[in-house]
Parts: sequence; C-alpha cells; structure tokens
Amino acid sequence: MQTHSRNEVAVTDITNAHKFIDADTEIIAVSTMDPLGIGPLTMSYAVLFGGDFYAWVRAEFEELIARLNKLRTGKKAKLVVGGPGIWEFTVMRDVFERLNIDYAVQGETEDILDNLFNQIIEGRIDRNMFKVGYTTFDEQFHPKVVEDEKFIARTSYGACPKLEEIPTIVRPSIKSMVEIMRGCGVGCDFCEVTLRPLRYYTIDMIKKEVEVNIKEGGANRAWLHSDEFFGYKHAHSFVPNEDALVELFTEMMNIKGVKKVNPTHGRISIPAGYPELVEKLSKIVKAGPTNWISVQTGLETGSEELAKKHMPTKTLPLKIGVDGSWHEIVWRGLQTQTKNYWRSAFTVQVGQAEETDEDNWETVALINKLSNSYVDGRPFEFTVTPMLNVPLGRIKSHEFSKSLLNRTQIAVYYASYRHLAKIAVRNIGSESKGNIATKAALTGILGIGSYSMMKFMELFARKAGVDIHKAKNFGIEHKKRIESVTELINS
Repeated sequence: MQTHSRNEVAVTDITNAHKFIDADTEIIAVSTMDPLGIGPLTMSYAVLFGGDFYAWVRAEFEELIARLNKLRTGKKAKLVVGGPGIWEFTVMRDVFERLNIDYAVQGETEDILDNLFNQIIEGRIDRNMFKVGYTTFDEQFHPKVVEDEKFIARTSYGACPKLEEIPTIVRPSIKSMVEIMRGCGVGCDFCEVTLRPLRYYTIDMIKKEVEVNIKEGGANRAWLHSDEFFGYKHAHSFVPNEDALVELFTEMMNIKGVKKVNPTHGRISIPAGYPELVEKLSKIVKAGPTNWISVQTGLETGSEELAKKHMPTKTLPLKIGVDGSWHEIVWRGLQTQTKNYWRSAFTVQVGQAEETDEDNWETVALINKLSNSYVDGRPFEFTVTPMLNVPLGRIKSHEFSKSLLNRTQIAVYYASYRHLAKIAVRNIGSESKGNIATKAALTGILGIGSYSMMKFMELFARKAGVDIHKAKNFGIEHKKRIESVTELINS
C-alpha cells in the first residue's frame, strides 16, 4: 500500500492551516485530549458551578473544528480526529455529529496510520485490519465493543505498535516532552492506561528525542513523560530498577544543552520505600531550593479501604498493613520528596464506587496531616487537586447540579483548596522570577486568586452544611505540627 513521504505531510497550527489545505489535501488529522470538556479535571469544576456546563476547552475545540471545516469546504479532504479524548465523542454522540467530523480513530496507531489514511482516502475500510466501531467500558470496567460507522479502531482492544514500530519525533514537541514508556501496569480499576501493554523506550530513543527539542526547539529541559516513572524497566512486584533510573537521569543530564530533567508521573510508594534512590536521583539532576522536581501523583484517596479496594498494587512493593498504614506510606513518601526537593502534584478522587462518608473524612484527614507536616524544619511541599468521578448518565444529560457533590465530598474539595491557598501564599514570592516590582505584582495577583478560590469553596461548603471547623481540623485535632510518623499516628 502506498506510503506518504514527509514532503506530503504538514504539521501545523490553526493560524497557518490555510497555507496547507487546498484542493489536493486528502486528510486533515486532529489529536485531542479533552475536546468536549468532560474530562475528569474539567468536570471537577463543572460541579461547583452547576447548570448547562460549557467548558472553555470545548469552546476552543469547536472553534478549531469550525475553522477547519470552513477551510475544507468544496474540497475532498476528510476530517479525522484521534487521541485520548475520543471517548468523549462516544458519550456525547449528538455533539460529534454536529461538528461534521468524518471519522474518530481510537487507540495507538503509529504502525498502521498510513494504511488507515489510505483506506479513508479510498473510501474502504479493511475489516481484517480495523473494526468499524469503538471500545467502551461497563460499570465493572470490562471492555465492550459498540458498532458505529463514524468510529474506527484496531480489531482488538489493547493492540498497539511494538516498540520498534514507534517512530521518534523529528520536530520539537510541546513543552519539550518526550516519552520514556507506554502503559503502566499498576492496575488501578478506574484507569484505562493500565490496560495497555508495557513498552520501554531505549535510552538511545529518548536521547534522540531530547536532542531534537534542544537543537531545534531551543529547550533546555528533558521532560520525561510516562504514566509511572518509577515503573521504568521495573523488576518483579514493582521493585524499582535503580540502575535503569540512574542511567536514564545520568544520560539525560549528559546531553549537551540540558539543564533540567523532570519526570511527569510517579507513585508515592517508591519515595516511601526507597528514599536512597530518590536522594541519588536528586543529586544527579541537581535538585535544590531553586530547582524543584515536580511530579504528578495519583493519591486518589485517604481511605485505606478504598486504596486496598481500587488500587491494591499502587503501593507495591510496599504493602498496606505490612509496611504501615496508607497514611503512613503517603507521609513517608512525601517526607522523602520534600527533603530531596521533589514536589508532588496530588490528585484525589471523590465519588468512587462504594465510597462512604468516612472514606471522604479520611481523605480530609490525610490532606490536613500532610499540610501540617515538616521535615528538616521545612513544611511538606505538595499541591492537591480534587476530582469527581461523574457517572456517564449524568454526562449524557449535559446537566450538572451542584447537588452532585455531597457534604463530605465538598469537605474534601474545601480541604484541598485550603491547602492550595496556603502553599500559594507561602511560595509565590520566593519562586516567582523577575524584578522586585514584577514579583510583587505576581505575588499579589496569584495570592488574591488562590485566597478568593478558597473563600468561594468555604462559602460553598457552608451553604451545603459542611462543618467547617471539622474540615479544618480533622486528623490534626491534637497536633498542629507533625514531624515524624510517630507524631502522625498520635495526631
């Protein structure tokens, strides 16, 4: 089958798209992550304001598609959309129809994308290579196939390119981000990523992509993306591969032009159980007061019961009960991170299956404990963002009532935003760049913004009947400064 050469393919933004879409254009392809604004994080704000929710990201996506449709009017070009946000079109099928998109493509496709585009151009889809339809999941997170002529997917869910079939980037990536692995393997029952097979990029592949960003994009950072950094080439029972991680960081720092190295996602159990590893990695990348290593961490809950029920392997190789309570493992992990200048951006969920009010109060307690903990005289460094598991039925209705959050879930939101306001006021001035006037202005703007959001949440919580005194103090009633696991237990 015909393959397309590089001079037949253009990668552009919308402002320059008109230069490339003409009578000879055959495919216009768009990748998206949250096209209709119903991703977990976006939805978490929707429930605070209620009504007929229309997110800014959706407005931007619809504007993009409208402009592309205008450019291809009267031409033969087909409009094809792919990326991790495709599931949203399966939920809001009517919106998809109105956008006049020809096809939505589900799954990883690097190895067969050229075949797919040729088949779309020719107007015939090879049913031995692709299925017409999409995979969705039931309430038990089991996959099921839905036939739909507008959707194209691989013949079997989970099919994907092998490592050697994934091409390295040839132009700079957004924010200089490069992949180091695909898949996760941790097995949380609320996450689709864990269903993808693990593939680890070689050091040479990673270096090649970083060098593209350095030489052609003017970047000075190696931003290493994965869904589980500490799982890179991990051993049995998720024991971290220290040699592989040390080699990865060392090789990245040795690339000419690289000044900073940063992973994107990593679980908290590894810093808790392997503090020497984190210390070693920190020294390699020269982490310090002016070079914090930020990492997104799915904390998800403060409830030990929910942690064991929905993400039992997230703590491996540590085990809840054997190596400490869930609160103790998280606390030790964050202690290690703060000590070595790593800052976790935690996410927590409310609305998980079989969740109780007690579970949510345990999440409030954990946030409060961490917010009032110190190591080496310094407060624990972390942010925490609450997210809501919204039922698909509610999403389909397009209506989001403020009553979707119950009192204890709102208490989790309040505790989260209270801590965010606290850390914003504490750190904005010291970490902002520029002259004194610029720093002062930035500190004022962001400080007022974070304080205003916290006060909004407090008013929201009070109106919902949340015990504000309890939300502020639950978990730390008898201890306002926690500096050890023993004090954590006794708080």
